[in-house]
Amino acid sequence: MQKPSVTPKDAGALDVLEEALTSLGFICNRLAFGNAGIDRVDNLYARLGTKSPNFAFAGHTDVVPAGEGWTGNPFGAEIKNGFLYGRGTADMKGAIACMVAGTAEFLEKRKEFGGSISFIITGDEEGTAVNGTRKVLEWMATQGENLDACVVGEPTNPEQLGQMIKIGRRGSINVKVTVHGTMGHAAYPHLADNPIPRLMNMLYSIISHPLDDGSRHFQESTITITSFDVDNNASNVIPGNANAAFNVRFNDLHSGESVERWVREKLDSAAKGMSYDVEFHVSGESFLTPPGPLSDAVQDAVESVTGLRPELSTTGGTSDARFIKDACPVCEFGLVGLTMHKANENVSVNDLRLLAKIYKSILDRHFTAG
Repeated sequence: MQKPSVTPKDAGALDVLEEALTSLGFICNRLAFGNAGIDRVDNLYARLGTKSPNFAFAGHTDVVPAGEGWTGNPFGAEIKNGFLYGRGTADMKGAIACMVAGTAEFLEKRKEFGGSISFIITGDEEGTAVNGTRKVLEWMATQGENLDACVVGEPTNPEQLGQMIKIGRRGSINVKVTVHGTMGHAAYPHLADNPIPRLMNMLYSIISHPLDDGSRHFQESTITITSFDVDNNASNVIPGNANAAFNVRFNDLHSGESVERWVREKLDSAAKGMSYDVEFHVSGESFLTPPGPLSDAVQDAVESVTGLRPELSTTGGTSDARFIKDACPVCEFGLVGLTMHKANENVSVNDLRLLAKIYKSILDRHFTAG
């Protein structure tokens, strides 16, 4: 079905999922958080069974805007030459469909499996991630809903299904810096206080000193300047303020607090007493689910279906796994991410079939082990 669920609007996508899960015997809870008409987000928690262990699939039905450059309807779900085209096919409605299909196949073979299967599906992962998975997990805690393991269906594979599982993610902190000077005429720089060179020096002090060389399971932390702006269109005017922004992706050697402390020390040293303001926003801490029973089961399942033994990785951006890791061991495995967020986003129809088999195999292994 075609549901243009551009974050945070649901557009009926969760209705389709709820209908499919209800037909399999799941008890579905629709959970809305936020203010209607402002930041309201619809979510779904569904569970089949009451016993432990409780294995969860997690993901999101919201998608990024379609953007320009499509050769067909961005929400048309058209199949061409063996590929399914549409916004969200890779990230990550396709994986959610595979979760349902894999679960259905599992239940056909095993009516009794000695545990529970749950779905945690949010509607704002591509947005602020405030009223989605985080709030659902808080609600679950009040209801006594405990999780034992979780697989998130983000598109983890770079080029081929079976290449990569994510067992952690780097943390992310966004920093905005404003240096204050004194406006003046460019011909009389001694009568002004130019904030631009000072801001340049401050940024250089940040990017010229690597945070680390990486850790056992993580690549090195990175610092990326994302903006430099003085809001000045006059070539003969020294601006009064200069602004910049940068993002730090940090590994498990750091926390958001320690990165903030490090940044402040570098900025203070380079500012040499010049007035400036700085703002920090931590969008997620780094986390790691150490290799163990969950990652072993997922690797074995992937290899049994694709013949490939996937790499355990912590690369990439943030995901809702950063919230789930506080509730249970979590890892991520989904489709190929080559076209996610791009025009003409698409996935192989054959990969969809294989991923459903992989998810079914993960359930087989989890409940056999349990």
